[in-house]
Amino acid sequence: MRYNLKQNWFSNTRNDILSGITVALALIPESIAFSLMVGVDPMVGIYASFCIAVITAFAGGRPGMISAATGAMALIMVSLVDKHGIEYMFAATILAGILQFIMGALKLGRFIQFVPHSVMLGFVNALGILIFTTQLVHFKDASWIMYALVGLTLFIIYILPKFTKAIPSPLAAIIIVSLLAIAIGADLKTVGDMGKIESVLPFFHLPDLALSFDTLAILFPYSFSLAIVGILESLLTASVIDEITDTASNKNREVRGQGVANIVTGFFGGMAGCALIGQSVINMKSGGRTRLSTLVSGAFLLFLILVLSDMVRAIPMAALVGVMVMVAISTFDWKSVLHIHRAPRTDAFTMIVTVAIVLVTHDLSKGVMAGVVLSALFFAWKIAKIKTSVKVDAANVKTYTLRGQLFFGTTTSFVNLFDYTNDPQTIVLDFSGSHVWDQSAVTAMAKVKAKYELLDKHVTFIGLNEESKTIVHKTGLTSSGGH
Repeated sequence: MRYNLKQNWFSNTRNDILSGITVALALIPESIAFSLMVGVDPMVGIYASFCIAVITAFAGGRPGMISAATGAMALIMVSLVDKHGIEYMFAATILAGILQFIMGALKLGRFIQFVPHSVMLGFVNALGILIFTTQLVHFKDASWIMYALVGLTLFIIYILPKFTKAIPSPLAAIIIVSLLAIAIGADLKTVGDMGKIESVLPFFHLPDLALSFDTLAILFPYSFSLAIVGILESLLTASVIDEITDTASNKNREVRGQGVANIVTGFFGGMAGCALIGQSVINMKSGGRTRLSTLVSGAFLLFLILVLSDMVRAIPMAALVGVMVMVAISTFDWKSVLHIHRAPRTDAFTMIVTVAIVLVTHDLSKGVMAGVVLSALFFAWKIAKIKTSVKVDAANVKTYTLRGQLFFGTTTSFVNLFDYTNDPQTIVLDFSGSHVWDQSAVTAMAKVKAKYELLDKHVTFIGLNEESKTIVHKTGLTSSGGH
């Protein structure tokens, strides 16, 4: 237990604290932006980011991952707030958390393994593009100083590590560029211009709405969507961080942790959230690795708002935009584009479709779902082929040796493989190179057997593996024929 505590919390203390501070600074403008997107007070997003980050630090399944208010979740809540008000948003957040906790308890996190690598690449590439394009709004009517400071921020981020790693380069860039902007008195957009920041603690609040079936009917579709999108984005982000750190994470614990975080957030005036790949990448790039970095990001965010709000308001957006551009560059998998000609065409097409749908809809879940379905169709097409080789022995026994998977997609071609009329009296179907998957397959086998028996010919099935035997025996097919 002592070892786990040190490993999960205090094995990288200095880097985790500094990276957490860097992430907290990057969380503020996005939390405000997502609040304005939904149409609620900026503090709602900040409270959500604080609560979710702190709680997932303890309850989440991926150490070092950052969860907070996100754009994907905000998009779902826009119409809910517009039609029914903010109290319904709080209730929907709580219900979404309950649904996520139930899904985690049912161990649904295991299904992330069914997301193909091509879809994962599409997910991270689309996110990289979205992170970059969402920063472009800050350049509207901007002076050359804005461009220069963004360039300086990127210069510091990439050059400083060559000389020292004593402080995370994104944090150093934010501090240096902020001090420079204040010193020269540059007329720049600051964090304070994005929305009103108040030095007020979040407080416990029960959603003020009537408990009835009508209320539940309104809430459930939104909450279910929030739960699914939150789980999908969190687990995909966890998988990306797993690859970056070459470590494993507990996906079912992450689902439960996201649920607990959203339940608490809804009771403390926050909006639903999930994992953020952008801030998670900032954390990784800044040296954050353990749960302490996630805790510090949330706790320092609240400290900034309560104690250093005047300083926070003065931070130029140029510094934070530079950091997010770095995140976009780091998130995008450049090798997947440079080596796309080496990938199977179906994988390349799936990745491109995933990226395109995410960019058009601004909905990660739709892109990922489309990619998964497309991959499944391509896979089914590839394996929906069954072949046979034929041998006739001295006793005039004809043996068909089957190769391929026998399931609903191959049953028609399977039935048409055989020369029923011209075949000899004894036929052997050898399944040693095949596998029987479902009821459709067994039905096709019965159909072949029946066709031969109508011609007074005897069929024997051999070479069935144990799983195939089990499904065939359950139908009773072998009780009236060979096995």
